[in-house]
Amino acid sequence: MLQDQHRLSQQLRSLLKRASRGEEYSQGLLKLWQSIKASQQCLDQRREQVPPISFPDELPICHRLDEIKQLIQAHQVIVLCGETGSGKSTQLPKICLSLGRGVSGTIGHTQPRRVAARALATRVASELGSRTGQAVGYKVRFSDRVGSHTHIKLMTDGILLAEIQQDPYLNQYDTLIIDEAHERSLNIDFILGYLKQLIVKRPDLKLIVTSATIDPQRFSKHFNDAPIIEVSGRTYPVDVHYLPPEEGGECERDDPLQQAIVDAVDELTRIDRGDMLVFLSGEREIRETAETLRKHKLPATEVVPLYARLSVAEQNKVFKAHTSRRIVLATNVAETSLTVPGIRYVIDSGFARISRYSHRSKVQRLPVERISQASADQRKGRCGRISSGVCIRLYTEEDFEARQPFTEPEIQRTNLASVILQMKLLGLGEISNFPFLDPPDHRLIKDGYRVLEEIGAVVGDQRVTRLGQQLARLPVDPLIGRMLLSAAH
Repeated sequence: MLQDQHRLSQQLRSLLKRASRGEEYSQGLLKLWQSIKASQQCLDQRREQVPPISFPDELPICHRLDEIKQLIQAHQVIVLCGETGSGKSTQLPKICLSLGRGVSGTIGHTQPRRVAARALATRVASELGSRTGQAVGYKVRFSDRVGSHTHIKLMTDGILLAEIQQDPYLNQYDTLIIDEAHERSLNIDFILGYLKQLIVKRPDLKLIVTSATIDPQRFSKHFNDAPIIEVSGRTYPVDVHYLPPEEGGECERDDPLQQAIVDAVDELTRIDRGDMLVFLSGEREIRETAETLRKHKLPATEVVPLYARLSVAEQNKVFKAHTSRRIVLATNVAETSLTVPGIRYVIDSGFARISRYSHRSKVQRLPVERISQASADQRKGRCGRISSGVCIRLYTEEDFEARQPFTEPEIQRTNLASVILQMKLLGLGEISNFPFLDPPDHRLIKDGYRVLEEIGAVVGDQRVTRLGQQLARLPVDPLIGRMLLSAAH
């Protein structure tokens, strides 16, 4: 097993040193032989337990199976650019498993959100005829469904980041799939920078970076011009209608925008009674819109919320079969990383909550902002997967054309104190020299060091203190972690 190789090699080197000094080493040699035998038996068992693999013909990615397999075998890193509905998230780990990956090590598959990791693990396990926690498992915060015979492991980006602290070489994995990389979260950017350095030390590690059709050349260039393969989506024509509120509205909870949502629902109802997906910025907006739609008294219609803080049981309602029409009210969790089945129509409010840090006030905020053109196109792609669809945007076409092409990477708008602290402990050098896709602003770097010095996590020469080491182990912002440690003492 991969995870045993480094430990067994160290034991062998230790025994050779003892032998060269003329010391007794027979007992150690016996233990080493037993460990090697146990590892080999585990490998043989895992090879025998690989489930039968099949690929659904209706998914576009399955039409290019041979080409994808050849690229994975020929290159250490590939970038797979797939449109919504291509099947990349569910089929890629199965493709790797069919190539013999996931036996000596695990196929690690990251997702930006917990709900997506759980849902994908359930789906892939079902397609392999297994139960979650066996051939396919998942690990998210507060839940670990990974066993010793797990071949494919779904997890959040944060979990992989935490594992790097305990296992810098990521020896438990023989393949890593970094999914939804176009979201450019802080975790994703840090992981991609770290993996660029790691693949030089781990030539046996295969890396697949998947992205929507949003600037894939940037990822290719980051990994020394890694090959890009593009897969089309399973999409029917989608008509885009612009239906801004008559009186204008700066917030989804305003009466004009609430009325615009009701008008859009009525307009789509006149076309067909298909399922709808309404994109809103947050939990409060979802609750208020749900109440507005219930007061509108739509016949034979179920209104279902979907956001990250919902319980697992509530989130799973979205995936269950239903007979009546369904209107799903979702945050951007349904934009790329999660596919809501059966959607015919999309209503896009044009807003999302985007995390921003002010280095002047030292406050991390979560303001509601207008989404980028790329995000709007991703939302549009959520319909038109089962038949021709309609996307209604609750803003003008001129407003759409004036928006930013892409969402600004999180590393350029967040507090860097936590990143600096983690990099110090991992021995990755200065943040200004780290191979990020987009380097952070030097003002944010200076502010991050200033915050760490103020809370006593680093000293003047930028060495990490004992307190800093404790803060790094807490899965919260260093400022909040400092408060917790002070409260505990």
